[in-house]
Amino acid sequence: MSSDQSNESIKPLSGHCHCGKISFTVSPPFAHNAVCHCVDCRRSSGALAVHWAVVSEESLVLDPSVSPDDLTTYTGKTGSQRQFCRVCGTGLFFRNQQVIPGMVDIQATAFTEETPAPAPGAQIWVKERIPWWNALKDMKEFEQFPG
Repeated sequence: MSSDQSNESIKPLSGHCHCGKISFTVSPPFAHNAVCHCVDCRRSSGALAVHWAVVSEESLVLDPSVSPDDLTTYTGKTGSQRQFCRVCGTGLFFRNQQVIPGMVDIQATAFTEETPAPAPGAQIWVKERIPWWNALKDMKEFEQFPG
């Protein structure tokens, strides 16, 4: 088991995009389970960081109702591919055959509440982390939007 892997749950996990058009299951173990701070992930997601769970390509099973046209694929200048739901725009999958051949990264926040991803075991690309990331722990917290 790699140092950034957390396999608290070996049962299959289910997930879907925001609108529900794309649903899938994956079977652990995860090759990696980490929060990525790289600029590419932050820009493509619009988030401070992205939690990725990496599995073998064979363990990702799309629901039979999902057609290839339901996913939009963006290919970056390095050849990596990001896939999004064409309806709601939810980022779901990332592939980079040069770095992790035969594997697919799944945005772990797409897993359902009933089968959530285990907590990440590492943070990667910390050299590109938002400079004020560590200040988050000292900020006020609200259970819901306060205004």
